[in-house]
Amino acid sequence: MSRNIYVKHRPAVIGAGLTLFRRRMLETPKELAWIAAKQALDEAGLTLKDIDCVVIGSAPDTFDGVHMKGEYLADGAGGVGKPTMRVFVGGATGVMVPIAAWWHVASGHCKTVLAVAEEKMSDADIPHPQAVFRYIWDPVTEVPLQPNLIWIFALEMHRYMYKCGVKKEDIALVSVKNKRNALDHPAAQVAANITVDDVLKSEVLVWPVQLLDISPVSDGAAAFVVASEDVARRQTDTPVWIDGVGWALDTTSWTNRDLAFPEYANVAAQMAYRMAGITNPRKEIDVAEVYDPFDYKELHHMEGLGLAKKCEASKLTKEGVTQRDGDLPINPSGGLLGVGNPIAAAGVMKVAEIYWQLAGKAGKRQVKKPVYTGLAHAWGDLMQASTVVVMRV
Repeated sequence: MSRNIYVKHRPAVIGAGLTLFRRRMLETPKELAWIAAKQALDEAGLTLKDIDCVVIGSAPDTFDGVHMKGEYLADGAGGVGKPTMRVFVGGATGVMVPIAAWWHVASGHCKTVLAVAEEKMSDADIPHPQAVFRYIWDPVTEVPLQPNLIWIFALEMHRYMYKCGVKKEDIALVSVKNKRNALDHPAAQVAANITVDDVLKSEVLVWPVQLLDISPVSDGAAAFVVASEDVARRQTDTPVWIDGVGWALDTTSWTNRDLAFPEYANVAAQMAYRMAGITNPRKEIDVAEVYDPFDYKELHHMEGLGLAKKCEASKLTKEGVTQRDGDLPINPSGGLLGVGNPIAAAGVMKVAEIYWQLAGKAGKRQVKKPVYTGLAHAWGDLMQASTVVVMRV
């Protein structure tokens, strides 16, 4: 275990909560936030009176159709009369939430933090949340090409496949694995027992991205409680420590980067590894929740995070290494491909899943081998932002 000399109080996750992830939830964003928050508080054995600070995470305001979404969600997230902050780094928000909670506790500013992320993407369904991103492009160099997010991810996927010699069939194995893992997840939106052939025969969106290569549009919320060491040891026998945090932001000019390797993920991971004292992540990380909005991104991010050598993640997947009973389980929850992708809440779900895995509370999703060190990762913005936490028991 590495103890950073600048950390006054060692933060631990002591409880987590998760709503259903669904295409269209009836609950309001505030109600979703509170459902997840209440579950996290109950597992931690605390009430709102015991919480010092609140951290909120959400993606663009336009997803919920509400301006100043942090202020809007504050009461539903338990932030009444307490120091409350919102973080937002696109899809990387979900793991920026625990990083912000870590700041609050490690600095000594707060002893207990309730961290909540929410997304109600169905509110942006006109006809699809893709419309929200119509105005993010450079007006001179990009708008004339009429891109959308799937369009540029298809470029990235194609480049990765070409440079690494990865076949579409190998990438499809990720979707098969994650959707099958999600069959054991009570919150899952698109769990399924599918085959590689099903993926290859699904609708082409923008080649080589097909319908079953991509995570769904989702509503949902996730939450957890972070506490200082004295509170954590008093409240639970299974605290899960946040021992490393890292983040990075690459250039927004996605046209002049080598899309075959996610440098942003590598920089964020190295920051977290240094803090946690990890020198060989492939051997020292026991289980990982890697951001997988597309199936190729799990492979891409495994390599950026140092969990596989460059261009070799597909080989590990094919050999069964990343299965729930494998040597390095990746996304045993089912990930975004199987559980769902309510942007910010999806990242917090990954942190919650690592907490449950390390605490031995993952139920049917529990990996087969003993696990002591886990990693949660998120990615977002214009293929540029990455956030990483390393957790231990």
